[in-house]
Amino acid sequence: MDKEAKFMITCLIFAVICSSVSSDEWKATVVKSIDALVGSCVVVPCSFSHTGGNLPTSRLRGMWHYKGKTPDTKGNNIFHSDATLIKDNFKDRTQMLGQLGQNNCTLEITQIRNHDNGPFCFRVELVKGERNEPTKDMFSFVEDCVELNMITDPGEPTLIQPMAATQGEPYTAICSVMHTCPSHAPTLTWNWKTERIIVYHRLIHSGNWETQSILTFIPEEKDDNRELTCTAGFNGGQTSSSKFTLNVKRIESYNHIIIPAVVGIGTALLFGIFCIFMAKKYKNRIAELQNQEGTMWNRLSRLSRR
Repeated sequence: MDKEAKFMITCLIFAVICSSVSSDEWKATVVKSIDALVGSCVVVPCSFSHTGGNLPTSRLRGMWHYKGKTPDTKGNNIFHSDATLIKDNFKDRTQMLGQLGQNNCTLEITQIRNHDNGPFCFRVELVKGERNEPTKDMFSFVEDCVELNMITDPGEPTLIQPMAATQGEPYTAICSVMHTCPSHAPTLTWNWKTERIIVYHRLIHSGNWETQSILTFIPEEKDDNRELTCTAGFNGGQTSSSKFTLNVKRIESYNHIIIPAVVGIGTALLFGIFCIFMAKKYKNRIAELQNQEGTMWNRLSRLSRR
């Protein structure tokens, strides 16, 4: 085999090796910006890939740090697998919700403060052995960081309801509210009987969630012009509410006509039956008297013939 052929084979083998190594790249998918309600919580969705192939969570070490800061320094990490390296004012406020072994780097921050803006970046390190000895395989995703938009007041719930309610017929009202903390979703309550309420939680997009409450009830005449209120209670204690006035369409009632008419007809019918009964009784009595008179006359006739 000549030198040129050997060179070509060597290049092909090298290309195969390189392609297999680079098939898994250091990449992260993180929302660039997300709203965070001060005093509440926020969940930052995050996923990543690395060059180490499929590894268990025990072989990976994750951390979130300020962009442009060295993650090995305590004051630069808002979360770290080693709790001693977390910045003091973030201790007990951050945790990873996902499993690193499943390439999930989702971060939760609670008790949001108005200076928790960021930007924050995710970093992953591959470790070996039970002692989590570091390796040279590590990466900070500084091009995929997240910033928190501080919201001081929660958004008001959105109410959807039919134009008017009809007395005695099922009526449905829907209340929904947006949020960014699915791990501690807001609660929705009504100032109404709550026997028939259905609650849904769904992801809208990029870490924004919706909690929805569907109320169904039977309105009565006394509910006309009554206010129906939906209140959202957020993690951390803040609340917001929306309301509308219920208009109940009454069902036309003809009882004031029907009842007297029925009573009158019933009375007339009873009176007619009574009259028929009395007339029949009187007729029978007359017939009895006539028979008795006939019998007396016959007897007198016999006596006179003797």
